[in-house]
Amino acid sequence: MRSAKRCSASGSCAGSSTVGSDRANAARRVLHAYGVRPEQVVEVRGFADQRPFVPADLDDVWYVVAAAPPATNKDVLDAAEHRHVFVNAVDDPAHASAYAGSVVRRAGVTIAFSTDGRAPALAGLLREALDAWLPADLDTWMVASAAARREWKRSRVPMEERRPMLLETLNRLYEDKARDQLPISNSQLASGV
Repeated sequence: MRSAKRCSASGSCAGSSTVGSDRANAARRVLHAYGVRPEQVVEVRGFADQRPFVPADLDDVWYVVAAAPPATNKDVLDAAEHRHVFVNAVDDPAHASAYAGSVVRRAGVTIAFSTDGRAPALAGLLREALDAWLPADLDTWMVASAAARREWKRSRVPMEERRPMLLETLNRLYEDKARDQLPISNSQLASGV
């Protein structure tokens, strides 16, 4: 996203003078956790500790995290729709036009999960499970896959043949690794094998 527009976080005063800024900071953390890169977030504003939401709060905004009661979230969504702005209403999918997915980014691989806002904790658990399951040497997979793709494109290998070939390439990585880790016996050392 190259836009200089802001991300807005709206909250609700619930007797605390820090609700707005705390939620804005939480929104920033959530955006980063869900895959929005820091350079994409120019500004996150929290204003609920200062005043109620007004539609002008969405001027020059591209994404809103609304963490307020449903009635306020509805007002935010109504104002956002007229501006073509996305709204993630925390724990209120009925008043959301966008859902924050759980994202795994590692070694050039990006995988996202979403539950359409109905079970964000499940999406988070799936992300954590997949992140733990992915191989530690995923960067090696990426290097081998990119090199194989360049060769296939150069050789005009048909698309339907590439996936089985990629599996063979990745299997060879582990075969080579296993061969390199085999213990060498004293007789092999003596014979130079």
